[in-house]
Amino acid sequence: MISSARVECLQGNIVLQEDIGIVVNAANAELRPGGGVAGALHRAAGPELDKACRPLAPIAPGQAVITDAFELPNQYVIHCLGPVYGVDSPADELLAACYYNALRLAQWEEVDSIAFPSISTGAFRYPTTEAARIALSTVIQHLPEFPRIERVRFVLFDTATSELYQRTLASFNEA
Repeated sequence: MISSARVECLQGNIVLQEDIGIVVNAANAELRPGGGVAGALHRAAGPELDKACRPLAPIAPGQAVITDAFELPNQYVIHCLGPVYGVDSPADELLAACYYNALRLAQWEEVDSIAFPSISTGAFRYPTTEAARIALSTVIQHLPEFPRIERVRFVLFDTATSELYQRTLASFNEA
């Protein structure tokens, strides 16, 4: 089965995705504010996000949980704990599980659009090239299972990562 969903990669700020129903947080196990994506989302959502996360923690690598988005312009935030590269294994399967489990939650909530960051490539040191391949292949492979999802956006913070994801996506479209 082929999905008609649109997959896009762009440089931007994940907290500013006003046309997307769900944004994904590259969370820590305790679902607490921190640096990077988690810090940005928690700051933009306000203190209610931290309060909503506390009873859901801790989560394990590959797991995803969902909360309201509070002051963000989205309906929900899905919090995924990616693997720490070289520590959590099998890292590729755990990273793929983040994307799959987030798609599953989006489908469950009947939301038609979701935005992902590059999970695990910051403080968790996952090689970005490999992370992009896993993220995009997982999403493309599994989108047909989630017919409610019409758009998947990868929001990448810097130019180099955005271009890498765009090239990786193009290679899947050519195959």
